[in-house]
Amino acid sequence: MTPHPSDDSIAALRARHGARYRWLLLLSVMIGTMASVMSSTIVNVAIPDMSQHFSLGQERAQWVTSGFMAAMTVSMLTTPWLLSRYGYRRTYAGCMWLLLAGGLAGGFAQHYPLVLAARVAEGLAAGVVQPIPAIIILRAFEPGEQGRASGIFGTGVVLAPAIGPSIGGLLVDAFGWRSIFFMVVPFCLASLWLARRFVPVNAPGGAVAGQGAGLDWRGLLLASAGTLCLLNGLVELKGGTAVTAWSLLGGAVIALLAFVALQRHMLRSRAPGASAPLMNLTLFRDRRFAMGSVVAFIYGTALFGSTYLLPVFMQMGLGMSAAFVGTILLPAGLVLAVTISLVGRLADRHPTHRLVSLGLALLAASFVLMVTVGSGSPGMTVTWLVLWAIVGRIGLGFILPSLNVGAMRGLHHVDIPQGASVINFLRMLGGAAGVSLCGIVLEWRLAAHGGERMPAFHETFVMLGAVCALALLAAWRLRPEPHRKG
Repeated sequence: MTPHPSDDSIAALRARHGARYRWLLLLSVMIGTMASVMSSTIVNVAIPDMSQHFSLGQERAQWVTSGFMAAMTVSMLTTPWLLSRYGYRRTYAGCMWLLLAGGLAGGFAQHYPLVLAARVAEGLAAGVVQPIPAIIILRAFEPGEQGRASGIFGTGVVLAPAIGPSIGGLLVDAFGWRSIFFMVVPFCLASLWLARRFVPVNAPGGAVAGQGAGLDWRGLLLASAGTLCLLNGLVELKGGTAVTAWSLLGGAVIALLAFVALQRHMLRSRAPGASAPLMNLTLFRDRRFAMGSVVAFIYGTALFGSTYLLPVFMQMGLGMSAAFVGTILLPAGLVLAVTISLVGRLADRHPTHRLVSLGLALLAASFVLMVTVGSGSPGMTVTWLVLWAIVGRIGLGFILPSLNVGAMRGLHHVDIPQGASVINFLRMLGGAAGVSLCGIVLEWRLAAHGGERMPAFHETFVMLGAVCALALLAAWRLRPEPHRKG
């Protein structure tokens, strides 16, 4: 049956726009994802000015970032339900409107609680949006094109955090901290226009939106409670009391066990029409997905941990200015964008486990080689710093286009939305843990060295290298089963 011209289902849009449609769809969701990624990273350059404006201490100011990350991490688990209930277009457009509202509210806010509420709203929108591109790539593209599509998408998304802080610093200097919030506005407006033209109204798999079961509210509350306890417990380990820290971490473990028990019970006793589990634990029976999830968590720990540690090392350890730090890190960001584009094409022809393993090995090596930085002349220090940062970003370029596609290739099509949300959730959870882990280890080693900074930073980088090396064990098991294809 030929789709009606006014129909905006995926079949009708494909018929209307021809073979290029899948690339137009990818561009549409890429613009919105760039806005969400930019909103997550660029605000960091505005925190000092914002703290001064609202007379905030460091702990309260940090919640501008922590509140965003907590909201983003938890909301990722709701993406499959939202897509099933409201379809691609309404879910995606709703997130863009929420991100737009958060940017405007934060930019015009006269009180800090409103800024914090705006950041949480932006985090909720960003979390729902981020699994959607992986779902589209695995559904709209043939296996031989998925790596290339991931590479093109990754290039655009990586450019946002690579260039964003430099532009953000100029905006803060010229127009103040409020300008940072307004940066997402043009991206949101462009993505809403593209969504109306190219994003289909149906749910994944071509199903009619609105047919899905209810949301697993109990699972969502347990996941939220566990995530908040974990994040706050790790913060308390770094700067609070031991009793509070371990109480919160204990609460996180209890919430995790209760969450797993609830999901298993819902899978076993689910009645027709009842709520689906928030996380389908049977996905982990697929070895590639299980190993990919382990890699995603550890890789998130190393990636976000290093994103925190590297600028701190350059400013506290090497005495560089904030502006100089942004300039030094820019080449590595641009190299990452180019690498992702090139590796995306390789991912269609080479086994995932080899590409991801090579990327992790390069990332681990870049951390370990940081021990050579700071022992020579200032010129050599900058040279080694730029070089090792580039080596690490090349490693990331091998991991990013390959991991999601490789981990989910063995899943049934109906399980892809769940798989994408789980992988992204675990990566973000690992990232939140990685930032705190780096802070804790750094303070521990500073105390051990009597406040001497360089050995403490070097040992923290070696710890990150060891974390990446640990992920290699899981990455090698991403190879397909001997009796199964690709």
